[in-house]
Amino acid sequence: MSEIMLDTCGLIWLVNGGSKISRKTLEAIEEAKIVYVSAATALEIGCKTAIKKLKLPMDAEEWYSKALSIHDLVEIPITGKIALFSASLPLIHKDPADRIIIATAILNCLPIVTHDSRFDQYSVKVLR
Repeated sequence: MSEIMLDTCGLIWLVNGGSKISRKTLEAIEEAKIVYVSAATALEIGCKTAIKKLKLPMDAEEWYSKALSIHDLVEIPITGKIALFSASLPLIHKDPADRIIIATAILNCLPIVTHDSRFDQYSVKVLR
């Protein structure tokens, strides 16, 4: 797999050492030419830390920036096309950030690392 995308939990798992990611998926991440995250992941990280659902060792912006840099990840911005496509997806998943992440993966033909079983119901390849 030359390119792969992490959803928010995938990014957190990777930063925390990858123990919650299968060996096969970790190998795919390591072998990928490019590993992406959606800018919606930054939104989720910021929101989860603000409401105390996620505790980080530093402020969310610094953590996210370091995570991208240390793991050589490429952020995909949220475009109007992605936002509109996410709104047109079936309402299996109602979380707007996750819908944007799913839309980003579909439009860019990227497999996605997630634990969320609802992603399986969309036309996207899921890795765990």
